[in-house]
Amino acid sequence: YEAVKNFTANQRQGTACTKTRSEVSGSGKKLWKQKGTGRARMGALRSPLWRKGGTSFGPKPRDYSYAMPKKARRNAIKSVLSDKIRNDRLFILDELKLASAKTKDTLKTLKHFDFDKLLIIDQRGNNDLMLSTRNIPHIKAIDVMEMNIYDSLKYNYIMLSVDVVKKLMEVLK
Repeated sequence: YEAVKNFTANQRQGTACTKTRSEVSGSGKKLWKQKGTGRARMGALRSPLWRKGGTSFGPKPRDYSYAMPKKARRNAIKSVLSDKIRNDRLFILDELKLASAKTKDTLKTLKHFDFDKLLIIDQRGNNDLMLSTRNIPHIKAIDVMEMNIYDSLKYNYIMLSVDVVKKLMEVLK
């Protein structure tokens, strides 16, 4: 939970912004004299009490990201991978080679596996795989260094090559 919360917080843009009374365009002139009119005392037209006035405590751009310990992040990925292994949702293949970079051929090849949402993790050099899967809505192919906790949980099945498993074992020591 903490790892997913950290990942999603780090992905936030944090660009929501509202204008305060000093930033809203309009006059700063006193609307009417302080006493003698029978109305409430009023300073500027752009007060938060007025229509078209500034916002009192609205959002300002800020950074939502925070750091999480490396060991905790690694342990989260380890636990997700071990859960996928326990439930037979992790496929390990010798290599993920495709004949061409065509989406139709890739779907034909992957038809033999029973899955609904699939995450394919491979080395960056496998361009045919990356190109042929990017247009399929329920399949995502990523590089081993781009692997994250969010995608690992979002996709029900994970497919890896033997080289990727060795690389992951190195990284997750």
